[in-house]
Amino acid sequence: MKATVAVFGFLRFPAENIKALLPHLQVFVKATQEHDGCILYEVGTDPFDKGLIRFSELWPNRESLDKHLVAAHIEPWRVQAKKYGLIEREFNSYEISSVAMRV
Repeated sequence: MKATVAVFGFLRFPAENIKALLPHLQVFVKATQEHDGCILYEVGTDPFDKGLIRFSELWPNRESLDKHLVAAHIEPWRVQAKKYGLIEREFNSYEISSVAMRV
């Protein structure tokens, strides 16, 4: 399946809350990967900024991304993110207009 939308973003939490937050993030990511039609949905903690979680996403189209944003597992994740002290959230989506080049 060809990706036409890429999303990159991050969430920032108090560093001391990351360990307790990760099981909730794992449930959310697994649900997204299994049910939302994404091509790629990856997250990772930043090794140099202990409170930062980075997201990389590829979607087949804007409609799939829009459906993801209102999926049933979004709200429980947002509740947990708030509970564990979400400080900052930034996500940007991009339309992919060329073929990826592997290096």
